[in-house]
Amino acid sequence: MLTESFIASTRAVEEKANATTAKDIGVHVHDYQPNPSLRSSFRKSSTQPNCLAANATHIFAAQAEKSAVHVYSRERGNQEAVVPFQEKITCLALAGRYHGAGTLALGTRGGRLLLWELATGRQISTPQSHLQSVTCLAVDPTLNFLISGSSDSNLHVWSIASLLSFSQLSQDDSGHPSQLSPQRTLSNHRAAVNAVIFGHSASKANFAISVAKDQTCIVWNYIDGTLLHTYLLGSNPLCLALDPADRAAYLGFEDGSIQILNFYKKSSLIHPLYDPDQQSTPTQPPSSDRWPLPGSSSFPTLCIQVSYDSTALLSGHENGKIQTWNIAKGKYNTQLADFNLPVTNLSMLPPTGFPNAQTPNLKLHSIVKPRYESSLDSGNASHSNSIIPSNYAFTAQFTSPLPLSNTPAHYGDLDNALTHPSFPTSILEEGIAELAALNDPSTHGQSTEASESLRKENAHLTTQLDDALRRQREAIARVLGLEKDRFRREEDEAVKRARKKRRRVRLMEAEERRRKVVMGENVSEGDEDGEMEMGEEGEEDLSSDTDEMSSD
Repeated sequence: MLTESFIASTRAVEEKANATTAKDIGVHVHDYQPNPSLRSSFRKSSTQPNCLAANATHIFAAQAEKSAVHVYSRERGNQEAVVPFQEKITCLALAGRYHGAGTLALGTRGGRLLLWELATGRQISTPQSHLQSVTCLAVDPTLNFLISGSSDSNLHVWSIASLLSFSQLSQDDSGHPSQLSPQRTLSNHRAAVNAVIFGHSASKANFAISVAKDQTCIVWNYIDGTLLHTYLLGSNPLCLALDPADRAAYLGFEDGSIQILNFYKKSSLIHPLYDPDQQSTPTQPPSSDRWPLPGSSSFPTLCIQVSYDSTALLSGHENGKIQTWNIAKGKYNTQLADFNLPVTNLSMLPPTGFPNAQTPNLKLHSIVKPRYESSLDSGNASHSNSIIPSNYAFTAQFTSPLPLSNTPAHYGDLDNALTHPSFPTSILEEGIAELAALNDPSTHGQSTEASESLRKENAHLTTQLDDALRRQREAIARVLGLEKDRFRREEDEAVKRARKKRRRVRLMEAEERRRKVVMGENVSEGDEDGEMEMGEEGEEDLSSDTDEMSSD
């Protein structure tokens, strides 16, 4: 049976800080389908929005107004570690596969980014890139890019591979390693950025969406930094989520309502977000696409998530309730849970129970706490020679044979070479044998025969390639000829239609002149000239009809 769950975290409230509610503060693992129920809880954790991340083995919760991250082990069901940092952590995101080790990205109050490799303990710290605190982080599906949003209204796009690189190829204008600087800045917002999220595509057409306190939602092409579309919302959006198929975005507001932004509402021959006709003008979503909470309740929506099957939306509110919404009907559905404290984060977990599910290859039983030795600090200028430190160790467990060692037997030599973790032994032995044969005088004749055979094979391949290019050119010429003939026929038809139209006009004018003559009205010289032109037009039409007959 398929089971879908989510993780919710809460924030402490000063006016409710008593013994009754203190035990409720924490991180909760809750089943959603088929039977909603609380599965487990981790106590004594208070988190702000955008401060929760999880994978298959651990949960990471940045503590509100503190310089620490609580790490909880999902396998053992307890708190594994409290990891301190030098600055207050304001947001975090996990860069890595759900069943992998991964890297935890953290944003600080001082506008810096920290990257913590969970299986090695290596920590990378960037210079101050934002003028104010970092409010949100997002990692793209390819694990190549990271976006950071800030209270200074800017978003920075980072290369994760560059941030984690040991090499320091150059320095920027500030004297810092260039790989520790953002690749580009997105600066169309005019107020603090509340949330940012990536699309689910792994192609270059993927996009990112951000919402800010300036009451706008902007869709970006983060690859080249261009703005794809702007939505004018009319109120302050606090959070957002994206449909798993990237068909629509969902925004949560201070009054507890939900807004849907349907990207495919307007018909277009290409992807609506990449349609130039729709990019230049901002759009204000209709009020019918906004779903209010029932009754007079208006508690801010602090976080939202979409279910695996895209049929339901979960929202966490300031009053501690988790509500569900029916996406198909576009309205509120029911209350799912009540934690009595502000629900600041929701994280949907991948469903479990699929038949023939693949066994994870890697498991991180315990995290390696960040180490601050200079040998592991990639920002240290003394290690610009691209040498990995000798004490750099990866600590994890391989839970199944590596997939590269289980290459199917029906694969060819090329497939085996491409999927092998190194050079296959057969290729190495063959190469060594060929090198030995070149230095062996007794095999020179064989080498000559092999070279001659290779030359003949190359000549045959060249002939085949020339034939293929010739056929391609002939096909292109035929297509161009057909297009020219079609264009010529269309032009001829257009000329014929114009002539027939002029003839009808002249006939109408001639009928009008005859009517004037019968009625005894004066016929002007212009009418007489028109009659002469009619005669010429008749001759022209006659010749046109003759041409049509001859062409037929």
